[in-house]
Amino acid sequence: MAAAQETRKFHFWTAFKNFAIIFSFVVNFILVLVLLLSPGPLLMAKAQLVEPLLGDLDEAFRALGDTDIQTTVDIDDEIPVQFTLQLDQVTDVILVEPVPLNVPATFQLPGWGGAINGTVSLNLPVSMTLPVALSLEVPVDESVPVQMEVDVVIGLNEAGMGPAIDQLRGVFSPINVGLQSLPDTPAGFLKKADE
Repeated sequence: MAAAQETRKFHFWTAFKNFAIIFSFVVNFILVLVLLLSPGPLLMAKAQLVEPLLGDLDEAFRALGDTDIQTTVDIDDEIPVQFTLQLDQVTDVILVEPVPLNVPATFQLPGWGGAINGTVSLNLPVSMTLPVALSLEVPVDESVPVQMEVDVVIGLNEAGMGPAIDQLRGVFSPINVGLQSLPDTPAGFLKKADE
């Protein structure tokens, strides 16, 4: 009876071992088929989604470096102005009131009659125009109100954003290069595996 029980255990073990071998072979065969057939959707996602997305990101970062910020700045302020104005010019002056003149004068008498010293007194009339040579320094100390709109164009690259944008491009560049080196078809995977 013990021998029959041992024989039964042996047959059971042999049957289990044969079943496990066949089951393992079938599962491995299915997994290999799945692996060989599954790169299709992955490769489709790579070619139609991931590569264009990374390319668009890189292009967007590059374009960001070439972007200009355009805006209008409103200026409403007072600016102090301090300087000395040098005036050297001839100008016409119009008298607004009579100007009395008392000028010493020497009168020559005709025919060797000699000379008489005296004073000439007269009034220059109102509204008389006189040419005057001005040569003077005029100190200017004023505040000038400034109100204007100034159009401003700031290039992001020139404004110091260039290194940050290059760094952003550098983050995605290795991923993009690595993705570009992958095959685009399952046959390409097999060919790469043979190499």
